[in-house]
Amino acid sequence: MSRVLLRAARVITMAPDRPDAEHLDVLVDGDRIAEVGASIEAPDAEAVDLSGRILIPGLVNAHLHTWQTALRSAGADWTLMEYLTRLHGECVGHYTPADMHISNLAGALNQINCGTTTVGDWCHNALSPEHADAAVEGLVQAGIRAVFLHGTPYRSPDIPHPLAEIDRLLAGPVRAHSLLTLGMAIQGPQYSAPDTAVADFRAGEERGLVVSTHQSGGEPSPGWEALRSARLFGPLTNIVHGSGLPEDWIKTLVDAGATFTATPENELGQGHGTPVTGSLLRLGAAPSLGTDIDTAVPGKLLTAARIALAHQRAVDHAQHRQTTGTYAGSPSVTAKQALAWATVEGARALGLADRVGRIEVGMQADLVAVDARALNLWPAHDPVATVLHADIANIEAVMVAGTWRKRDHVLVTNRLDEVKDQLRESGERLLRTIRPAGSPA
Repeated sequence: MSRVLLRAARVITMAPDRPDAEHLDVLVDGDRIAEVGASIEAPDAEAVDLSGRILIPGLVNAHLHTWQTALRSAGADWTLMEYLTRLHGECVGHYTPADMHISNLAGALNQINCGTTTVGDWCHNALSPEHADAAVEGLVQAGIRAVFLHGTPYRSPDIPHPLAEIDRLLAGPVRAHSLLTLGMAIQGPQYSAPDTAVADFRAGEERGLVVSTHQSGGEPSPGWEALRSARLFGPLTNIVHGSGLPEDWIKTLVDAGATFTATPENELGQGHGTPVTGSLLRLGAAPSLGTDIDTAVPGKLLTAARIALAHQRAVDHAQHRQTTGTYAGSPSVTAKQALAWATVEGARALGLADRVGRIEVGMQADLVAVDARALNLWPAHDPVATVLHADIANIEAVMVAGTWRKRDHVLVTNRLDEVKDQLRESGERLLRTIRPAGSPA
């Protein structure tokens, strides 16, 4: 297997027992990190000089509806209800397997381009086994690490998740690929009857799968109490958004080990409610982050981290002034915390904390090199803040499981123009199925 020695970068390991950033070498052997240290000697390895770069763990986008990539920016001015009506009410049924494939391929390539090496692909438009397989194949062709969270279009509250399809995917299409794992994107208690929600959660628990569910705005439905009574909350429970959940419910979930994924730009823009970040921090927990839908917001996780950080600081500053009458003397949340939300916490939310999210010996070699020599980042006095300030142009190289997926600022693919053409054709056809605003129903 190939060995690559990454030399002379400032490395942000995200390991709890190491400094924020260090001048280190990283030795990659096959798909894993073999050694992290100063002046590593490995004459049999390909040496790559990363002087002037910052090396970080691959970003983890814990919540993305990748199947919507072909509709990028179409819903930038939609409210949450308009999004649900136009996309989920009018458009989803017109998707073909080919639409699923090209959106997942292009969406995953874009994530890699932005520095994301792992995505939680919340695929709630698997209209058929063929649709699911096409979505999976798009992820595989892109070369990204993914948790394929199988879901279906919104349906009757009494219809449980199609477990035969979950078992089929477990037996073949997902298990056949080393970078993929399977999870369940269920309707959950907000959209399901209590008995259905319990059955879906229990099915995920029996299979050892991450079970992820939306919760946006409003008080918890009776299904939440049914799940608590059945003791079905645990480390494989993932709550997306969580806005509207009372503090006591958030504590119940945190105490059970459940994770939360905030998608701050979309939550603030479409009307989901206030991001749950502050409630989690008060309990000693933290969110993971996602970008949610390319239909409304860009798929850049570093942007999501900056928005989450700025929003929480704004809330805390306002609270401090209201309480004390003066400005705060120090920030309530740090840049290092925000970067952890985009790496360590994302890995935990997707059940991958033992594989990704940190640069440590034995972890998967999912790595991102940020070119800190660029004018918009130079001089990089604070490496962590520098990474948060980075944009796509600064993401010089991306490695997934020891394989370069981006080098010298360019994706490693020779058919990008073809992918873009197919994506445009898919999006234009799908948009014709959505009625213009103000048209009669």
